[in-house]
Amino acid sequence: MYFKATYRHNPKTDKSDWYFRLVESYRNVLDEVRQRTVLSVGFLSDFSGDQIDLIEKGICNRITGQQSLFEDAAVTTFVEALYQRMIREKKVDLGTADPKKDIDTVDLNTLKNKDVREMGAEWMSLQAVRELGIDRYLASRGWSDEDVSLALSHIVSRAVYPASELKTVRFMEDNSSICELTGYDIDTLTKDKLYGISKKLFAEKQGLENYLSKKTNNLFDLQDEIILYDLTNSYFEGEKRGSQLARYGRSKEKRSDCPLVVLALVVNVEGFIKHSSIFQGNMSDSNSLCQIIDHLRISTSTSSKRAIVVIDAGIATEENLALIQAKGYDYVCVSRSTKAAIKQAQTGKPVIVNDRKNREITLEKVLTNNDSAYYMKVTSPTKALKERAMKTLFEQRFEDGLECIKASLTKKSGVKTYEKVLERIGRLKQKYSSAHGRYKIEVEKQAVPVSVNSKSKSGKTKEICTALKWEKNTKLDAQKQEECGVYFLRTCIKTDEETLIWTVYNCIRNVESSFRTLKTDLDLRPIFHKSDDATQAHLQLGLLAYSVVNTVRYKLKQKDIKSEWREIVRVMNTQKCVTTVVQNTREQWISIRKCSEPEDKVKRIYDALKYKYAPFIRKKSVVPKPQNKKNEVAENYKFMDG
Repeated sequence: MYFKATYRHNPKTDKSDWYFRLVESYRNVLDEVRQRTVLSVGFLSDFSGDQIDLIEKGICNRITGQQSLFEDAAVTTFVEALYQRMIREKKVDLGTADPKKDIDTVDLNTLKNKDVREMGAEWMSLQAVRELGIDRYLASRGWSDEDVSLALSHIVSRAVYPASELKTVRFMEDNSSICELTGYDIDTLTKDKLYGISKKLFAEKQGLENYLSKKTNNLFDLQDEIILYDLTNSYFEGEKRGSQLARYGRSKEKRSDCPLVVLALVVNVEGFIKHSSIFQGNMSDSNSLCQIIDHLRISTSTSSKRAIVVIDAGIATEENLALIQAKGYDYVCVSRSTKAAIKQAQTGKPVIVNDRKNREITLEKVLTNNDSAYYMKVTSPTKALKERAMKTLFEQRFEDGLECIKASLTKKSGVKTYEKVLERIGRLKQKYSSAHGRYKIEVEKQAVPVSVNSKSKSGKTKEICTALKWEKNTKLDAQKQEECGVYFLRTCIKTDEETLIWTVYNCIRNVESSFRTLKTDLDLRPIFHKSDDATQAHLQLGLLAYSVVNTVRYKLKQKDIKSEWREIVRVMNTQKCVTTVVQNTREQWISIRKCSEPEDKVKRIYDALKYKYAPFIRKKSVVPKPQNKKNEVAENYKFMDG
């Protein structure tokens, strides 16, 4: 705004003088500059030329909300009077007085939304990655900004959408906003680059694993007083010819028909990874500990107390228990021993505790003369019911199998040859190894001549089975019934508190939960990669994604949010990122990129994690109207689509 003066007659002084009007410039629909009068100020005979200039600047500053550098009492009073007059006459829009507001007149018929992408789960996971400092560690190792951005994008994508590299590329291109958040150029993304960055991350495995182990301890003030160790395996799809890792073994997913690879994991009670190793598929549980134990002190915190290693019965051999103690650790495990001396030994006063489902469990200290190990008898009625039901089921199936073999002896085309019958019984025993020991099986046979045609004679005979009988050992069965629901915990910790040993051992469920998250939520099985390098990189990427997942879930559990990871991702994916395009009255296309307002459930998760609601407030760009070419008719003008 500015003053415009005309020379006219002043009736108050009966002389000619300058008459002032406050005017503003604007553009009409034809893009032509025009002027309009905002306020007729009148004659300013009482003010000097400099004061009139101050009045002009003062009224503009008053409308825009700015402060004047030079103040004159008379000028300030007159400016305020003019401003109040403008308000009364509705010559000024009070809403436009706020410089923070961005107001424009647009054509709603041109409004459209595009480039809608998932943002909530990606933004939450990326903040967790940065909280762990993975980006800073990789940068300290000399990684370029582009490789760091790609690595973060791949880790977050594996946590949010676990899939193959080919599907991950499609997800990042079509659905996710992760590349926009990390700053990686999505146009250069290929599955080969994802393969390459995974192998590069695996090259940093040892250092990155130790860094994350100590980082989580410092971040959440953890002491690593209890360490959990267990193994799992994952099977391959394919023959894996020439592989040094893929071997046939006992699959925990009942896929022993496929080559396997073994993953050994050491975690603390909170579920954070301390160390991991990848072994051949035929590696036994008991032989793996010696290759792990030397890495524990490097990865765990330097606590003054002796850490307690909790292991399952499959790993708790005498050699491994001695090794754990030699390395400066204590242990708690399920006893592998079935010696009668332990089972028949005198027990202490029973202690009743309740498990997580409020079921009663009896703990009894075993009084033995062994000074190097301490045992505790655990009796669970619920576990006994389960084991008896399973035992009964296996026995029934074993007897049904024997009945099937017996019925075959009387059929015309049934299997009667003695050797074949023994093979069928052997396969049945192998299938129900826990049940056949309680049965005594008798097979009756006889020799019969081999059938010959009319032209040839032969004195050969063959043995066929004529009867099949079995009898159940009731004494042994009664003994097995008594053993149901009873097992023994073994430890080297000298304590009179049975509940302490029980509580420590129950932490083994945390490592089982870690494996369940890796296999189910992060899709670590099956493995389709052909080379060993790609297989190891695949497993390492899953472990890095698990570190992000466990960080989020651990912080949420502190705020009593105990949802599974898939449920957290589902809730967070309700927050999107969208670009809105609209045309204003000046025929300019305005493009605004903005994140949707998070729902109440999403806000609760953000607040519990103490993370920001959105990566940015908004991104705005304006595409101006193109200039008409020379001799181009305005009616033929076509607008840009933004």
